[in-house]
Amino acid sequence: MEEQENQMNIELSEEIALGVYSNLAVITHSPAEVVCDFIQIMPGMPKGKVRSRILMTPQNAKRFLNALADNLSKYEQNFGAIEEPHPGMPPMNFGTPNTMA
Repeated sequence: MEEQENQMNIELSEEIALGVYSNLAVITHSPAEVVCDFIQIMPGMPKGKVRSRILMTPQNAKRFLNALADNLSKYEQNFGAIEEPHPGMPPMNFGTPNTMA
């Protein structure tokens, strides 16, 4: 009975089911929301393109963080450790200029 109460129907359209490729994420926040921009940047191109923007409350962002950490832990248990080529650095460098603040 309790399991039925926690179920919900979720619709996934064919267009959304295809997914969007991203090799860079930029995350910003305000007191009320967390904004995740998923970007695709290609070698030799002067700029990347935001492919998807997800907005969440800080509470939902923390739930997402915990769920992602749990899933990555399970992934590593099954397939081995995910190695970071350069910890603390952006995931890829396509020879684009460094940004300045």
